[in-house]
Parts: sequence; structure tokens; C-alpha cells
Amino acid sequence: MSGDTLKRYKAEFPFGEHHDCRALTTLTIEHLPPDGSLGKQLEFGRGVDVWQPGDRSDSLYFIKSGQAALIASSIEGNEIVLNVFDAGEPFGELCFCGRGDTAHRQNWARATTESTIVEIKLADFLNYLQDNSEILGAFVFTFCIRLADALRRVEILSYRGAEERLGMLLLHLASTREKRIIKERTGQVELLVTHDDLARMAAMSRQHVTITLGRLRQAGIVNYKRGHPLTLQPDALTDYLTNKSFKR
Repeated sequence: MSGDTLKRYKAEFPFGEHHDCRALTTLTIEHLPPDGSLGKQLEFGRGVDVWQPGDRSDSLYFIKSGQAALIASSIEGNEIVLNVFDAGEPFGELCFCGRGDTAHRQNWARATTESTIVEIKLADFLNYLQDNSEILGAFVFTFCIRLADALRRVEILSYRGAEERLGMLLLHLASTREKRIIKERTGQVELLVTHDDLARMAAMSRQHVTITLGRLRQAGIVNYKRGHPLTLQPDALTDYLTNKSFKR
């Protein structure tokens, strides 16, 4: 792992990646007509799929309340979380290249909590964009940010060492997750993720994640207990990973 990569994370934290981009306003449910005339409101229980592989890719979704995850399957059949979307955010916008019978999903979207989600047909959404240049700009900014995040996730998954991969994922989540809680005086960050979440995001087994987190806890970098958020010291983790890379 290069020292430059770690320095980049340290320089960006705690303001978050794409800080300047977000000032341009990303697309949220607040951009939809307040009268509910665009789209259809749906209710999903925890663990219920919004779509599955093979379903038609002709809709965009906005989360009114709750949370949803985008999930892929590895060759071994293990689930990998590609992204997590929180209340207000759109999802399902990255699969509009097909038309007719060729437009089908290749992954899953699943409600991770009880969720209220607005489904908008692609044709209706495109018409709405054409009549609203501000919303079109917000859609483009959102698309660019997610593409950059996807490339960063690919970079993280390229690390073979468990501590490097999980450590870089934790730094990424600390700088991008909207639901993080920053403790200004201590520099700590609380992440609302479980060991299972981290395992699926990092394409690691849960046992491997638990063992690796145990090492980081012994080093005073993370702290966690059942029913509480995982607490992270981003600066300490950056220094830890940098020192390990220098020893190789």
C-alpha cells in the first residue's frame, strides 16, 4: 500500500470525499414533487428484495424512510454489499443502458430495515429531468460521485491483506457515510455498521472480519460492543497502516 494513498485519506478526513462536489447538491427525494404526483410509494419489510437479478430495469427508486443495500453474488455464492442507501437517497440509476427485453437487473436491491420507497418509471423520470435543469444537474453530480465511490471500492478490494482491505474500507466509510457521528474533541468516528455488514462490503468472511477487528482493537484503533456503534480512530488507523506498509 502506498503512503500517498493513506495520506490522501488523512488529508480528506473528516470533511469527507467529494466535499466540493456535494456543495453542488446531489439528487435527493426533496427534488421530487411534494404532492407525490411522480412515482408510486411502496412498503418493504426488513430483508425484502426491491428487485432481483432478471427483473426489468425500467425504474428509479428513492428512499422516503429506511435503508436499502445493493448486493451482488460472488462465484462462491457469497453476498457482497456494493453500496448502502439511506433515507432521501436515490438508487437503481446505474442500469438504464438497455431497452426492451435487454434491460434487466444483474444484482439485488434489498431493504435492510422496514422502508418506504418511491418507485419512478424511467420514462417518467427522464421527462421530469428534461423539464428541470437544476434536477438534471443534481442527477449528474450524484452519478459522478457514485462512479468515483465505485472505483474507490474496487481499489479497496484489490488489497489482499486483511488489515489493509478492512482498514481502507473503514477509512472509506468514515469519510463518506452520511450517518457517521464525529466526536470533534477526540477525533473518533462512530460507524453504524455490523461485522456482517463489513464482511459483505469487504468480500471477507465474518470470522475473518472479527479476527482482524480484534487486532485493531488491541492496537487501540477501534472499539465495539454488541448494541453500540463501532468507534474508529481514523488518524491512528492511517498511521497503523502506513507503518505496516513501510515494514514490507
